[in-house]
Amino acid sequence: MSNFKNVQPNAEFNWEEFENGIQTNVSREELQKAYDETLNKVSEHQVVEGKVISVDKKEVIVNIGYKSDGIIPASEFRYNPDLKVGDVVEVYVESQEDRKGQLLLSHKKARLSKSWERINEAKDNEAIVNGYVKCRTKGGMIVDVFGIEAFLPGSQIDVHPIRDYDVFVGKTMEFKIVKINHEFRNVVVSHKALIEAELEAQKKEIIGKLEKGQILEGTVKNITSYGVFVDLGGVDGLIHITDLSWGRVIDPNEVVSLDQKLNVVILDFDDEKKRIALGLKQLTPHPWDALDPNLKVDDHVKGKVVVLADYGAFVEIAPGVEGLIHVSEMSWSQHLRSAQEFLHVGQEVEAVILTLDREERKMSLGIKQLKEDPWETIDVKYPVGSKHTAKVRNFTHFGVFVELEEGVDGLVHISDLSWTKKVKHPAEFTQVGADMDVVVLEIDKENRRLSLGHKQLEANPWDEYEKIYTVGSVHTGKITEILDKGATITLNEGGEGFATPKHLIKEDGSQAQLGEEIEFKVLEFVKETKRIILSHSRTFEEAQAPRKQAAAAPAAEHKINNVAASTTLGELDALQELKAKMEKNGK
Repeated sequence: MSNFKNVQPNAEFNWEEFENGIQTNVSREELQKAYDETLNKVSEHQVVEGKVISVDKKEVIVNIGYKSDGIIPASEFRYNPDLKVGDVVEVYVESQEDRKGQLLLSHKKARLSKSWERINEAKDNEAIVNGYVKCRTKGGMIVDVFGIEAFLPGSQIDVHPIRDYDVFVGKTMEFKIVKINHEFRNVVVSHKALIEAELEAQKKEIIGKLEKGQILEGTVKNITSYGVFVDLGGVDGLIHITDLSWGRVIDPNEVVSLDQKLNVVILDFDDEKKRIALGLKQLTPHPWDALDPNLKVDDHVKGKVVVLADYGAFVEIAPGVEGLIHVSEMSWSQHLRSAQEFLHVGQEVEAVILTLDREERKMSLGIKQLKEDPWETIDVKYPVGSKHTAKVRNFTHFGVFVELEEGVDGLVHISDLSWTKKVKHPAEFTQVGADMDVVVLEIDKENRRLSLGHKQLEANPWDEYEKIYTVGSVHTGKITEILDKGATITLNEGGEGFATPKHLIKEDGSQAQLGEEIEFKVLEFVKETKRIILSHSRTFEEAQAPRKQAAAAPAAEHKINNVAASTTLGELDALQELKAKMEKNGK
């Protein structure tokens, strides 16, 4: 055995021919060359066709005629769940050999390299393409078409609105390419376009047979805030919210539900029959026709408030039968307010029928009539001279409106607010919402007016002032207001007087100022107009007059004597006469 240890086989010996009994002198290199020529010439980074020779969950083996087969991840064929052995597919040669000597292929890249060409061809030819729905996205789905991610809008999935997009994920469907944006490499596809083509013929047949008043069965396709879309079998019609029920409908979902089958009547359509108006309530009799024939004015009814407006409330006394309660019929008060202050939507109310017109299907109601009109017995409850506490409602420049009770208002004239204070505006005296004690002065039952007073709750102080402020009497007062024409003086005994600027001059010649408390003499007192005219200057001027006159007499006599010394005898008589007159005035 040791003699053969270093013996090596001849590298040039052809064992295959030896085994088959073929003797040839062809070299191994020549045989290798001949073998290689029988295989495809494969270049890297090119797209070639190959045959699928094996398929499993993880990988797909493809033979492209090369000395080794290529392995491709099964995920690249996810768009084609029907892939099977023997199918011819396009592959992209990434590398002839990797580290393991394995041929590297990619089906995804092969598809991408030719996808735009195929997509453009499909768009130009309006061809139908297969696509794999990969996932959901905002507003629709992402679809794999020829290896490119295309967008499928939610509105293009089906002719019916889709409420559950997830059921389409993972499915392979047929699509039509409707839009290509080469700049951004965006593709939009539609499945609905394929269905619409099939429905077009059916739609024309249905539209051709439509007539007003015709009753058809349909399926609720979509519900909006303004109505319900119904599929009539390829043609859509709209039931407006007002045609769903004879009663008021706030939310159409309260009447119908999605996918519900129902009978509808055709109310109207345009010339091309593209807009079809449907009705549901028209299939039942109008509730006004079924209204109790014995119902009449002054009867009491019960209902629910369905609509509120500032001017009133609509009350539904039966489905589809409503009456209006005007705001003026909600309270006996003459001050019109908003209906929201009395009622709210959904409230159950009892009301009195005021008017009833069955032909016009109109009814007016009132709720204030459920209470006694307070003005019927106004002179009993609020007789002239009676005293009450009222609530201030609002002001005007001439007085204050107060409310004695709901529906009973009265006016306190500005002149009846105070005996002594001159009120320029009621806001100086009281405020809205405040309580005010009043006395009833006059009742106008026919016009629903009460004349009220506040100052009449007290005795008239001017009866006392008349005794106190006699003309010529002197009183102490404080200057509380300075005006252009004079000043207002508040007298210590009560009441206010007025003095003009010339009567505000003090003994030292200065003008009396605001806030000063000094003496005043009464020059005039008028009870009817509540006027007291005062003067401060008169308190000292009259005392000074005798002293001034006495001082003036000697001065005049001295002057005459001086003149007499330089006059003629004839002039002395005239001077004597003048002296006599001055002495008389002095006395």
